[in-house]
Amino acid sequence: MCEWLGVSKSGYYEWRGNPGSATSRRREELKLLITKAFGDSGGTYGYRRVHAQLRRRGIACGEELVRALMRELGLVPCQVRRRRSLTVQAAAGPIPDLVARDFSAGKPGEKMAGDITYIFTWEGWLYLATVIDCATRMAVGWAMGDNYKTPLITSAVKMAARNVELPQGAVFHSDRGGNYTSAEFAGELKALGIRQSVGRTGICYDNALAESFNGALKVERVHRAVYATRRKAREDIARYIELRYNRKRLHSALGYRTPQEAMDEYLEMKAAA
Repeated sequence: MCEWLGVSKSGYYEWRGNPGSATSRRREELKLLITKAFGDSGGTYGYRRVHAQLRRRGIACGEELVRALMRELGLVPCQVRRRRSLTVQAAAGPIPDLVARDFSAGKPGEKMAGDITYIFTWEGWLYLATVIDCATRMAVGWAMGDNYKTPLITSAVKMAARNVELPQGAVFHSDRGGNYTSAEFAGELKALGIRQSVGRTGICYDNALAESFNGALKVERVHRAVYATRRKAREDIARYIELRYNRKRLHSALGYRTPQEAMDEYLEMKAAA
């Protein structure tokens, strides 16, 4: 082999006994750390979130190096599937769009977005209504049931009102589905002191924040599980929302912090003021 490669035997044995360069050792160490971060995410983090997780642990490295090493390791995060719309559009009405695709907010409760999605179980569909806070990206309200009628979304909004102090003029934004534009739901929002906002018919980007949460839920949890009963699905999804999404998952819109960290930071600033 040495003759075929054109190297001396002594050179080969010297190479075999070499512990390797500092760069190669560093890459191998990073591979272990990257694999750990990827595994801790349940195989859901791409290279940007893995990089952010390493930086949070005090490990200095570049995004492109993490990307290259993940490719070498064959670490590919779970992928988005096509989503079938659940919205039954209501006729265009007088409800305004107070958000206009601007999902930023100065403080929790100021602006919220909601949507409904569905989860398959062997017992039948389970429907999930959520309320996402625009300031912290936290799922502050949610409700699950075997139908997606108005009481389901009302329960989610009432939970949000309990979990977050709503300022005067708080806004709840949704798509133009029939349940969200019903007189019953409008009355519930008015009773809570919340202004109603809806996007345009058939334009998913007008409710992109709530759609994004549903996408993360489906990709990171639902599409990777099989639910025999609605009860099992409820338990698993509740754990994902409260223990994973709100408290552990790094959010790019928050500078790769968790929603809980963003909420805690606001509460600390408020207490210090």
